[in-house]
Amino acid sequence: MTTAAAVKTNTVEEQAKRAKKAAKNLSILTTEEKNEALRTVADALETGYESIISANLIDLKNGEEKGFEQAFMDRLSLNKERIFDFAEGLRQVAELPDPIGDVMSRWTLDNGLKVEEVRVPLGVIGMIYEARPNVTADAAGLALKSGNAIVLKGGSSALNSNKAIVEIIHKALEETRIPKNAVQFIDTVNREATKQLFTMKEHIDVLIPRGGASLIKAVVENATVPVLETGVGNCHIYVDSDADAEKAINILINAKTDRPAVCNAAETLIVHEAWLNQHKELLAESLKKHGITVHGDESAAAALPDVKPATESDWANEYLSLDLAVKTVKDLEEAIDHIDQYGTKHSEAIITENADTAKKFMQLTDAAALYHNASTRFTDGGALGFGAEIGISTQKLHARGPMGLPALTTRKYLMSGNGQIR
Repeated sequence: MTTAAAVKTNTVEEQAKRAKKAAKNLSILTTEEKNEALRTVADALETGYESIISANLIDLKNGEEKGFEQAFMDRLSLNKERIFDFAEGLRQVAELPDPIGDVMSRWTLDNGLKVEEVRVPLGVIGMIYEARPNVTADAAGLALKSGNAIVLKGGSSALNSNKAIVEIIHKALEETRIPKNAVQFIDTVNREATKQLFTMKEHIDVLIPRGGASLIKAVVENATVPVLETGVGNCHIYVDSDADAEKAINILINAKTDRPAVCNAAETLIVHEAWLNQHKELLAESLKKHGITVHGDESAAAALPDVKPATESDWANEYLSLDLAVKTVKDLEEAIDHIDQYGTKHSEAIITENADTAKKFMQLTDAAALYHNASTRFTDGGALGFGAEIGISTQKLHARGPMGLPALTTRKYLMSGNGQIR
């Protein structure tokens, strides 16, 4: 007897097969054909925003009934402005240079054989993500522009929102040269379907997980398909003894409060004890004004009011809220040691007017994105001019940092001769 689970997983395999076939057709389309398709999808998302919001309201209601945390609900929530933002992101991707076909290098061997190293699509991308419906549009847009088909597996919490977005994408693609099968959406919450996606090496070329630590760990540990690993963001702001007070506090408040629930928000303030002693009143006033709850060490508790004693878990915690860990240090080396121990290699910042100190921080700190006198909130594909991003890689192979179009390509070596043999 065929079980429901077996039916669903077989469906996933069929979806992956359709995506692989579509990837062949997609890989030979012109840049303008792909760009026109993205613009068509963007227009359709804006026109159909009300249906997306209606579906999102169902997900939000379900989330409230299940008692999801506020940070989670913020990532899940859509409104007209957010939908128009990710539609505009698709238009920005359409305006970006197409990496496919770029000749990365060329040379001629002594025997006259001509060699070209050329960018080509990865093929079929499997995208596994949690409560961010915007990822559905962002990932599809980046995949299509870079000539890749994509199989999307969103979290159950955003199932209705994601289905509504994909339905609009499919309908829009029917008016373009891109086959709608290039975008596949797994609409089941069955875990066996997800596990099958992990292991379909014959159909899926790369997996990209985007979400919390548990999701990423599950993909990395169980997948037989190659994984482009994205990471969580336990991001630090180090305020050096030579930091300008107004600049430091403005950057800290922005990095913590602009959108606390995102991965590039600051979670820990590392502060030089001399700077803290000199500016503790100004810092305390700003933290209180913005409703920030401080979890600090003994020195922070002595300098600031209403500090909760920090535990070991606070140093490693990605709060995704208005909570902030505060660690006091005696010098730059101690600050870097703390980041090395607790950081997630995502985004780290130093605030200082000392150029030598800043240079040393940039050289010695291991992270995908480093900032001097700027907020960590810029670790974002849109903010850095990539258009939409498919995720932020904290690993070191293939791609690192915000992953835009070039990160979704690989290379071929094309050789041209006139009868050479070896």
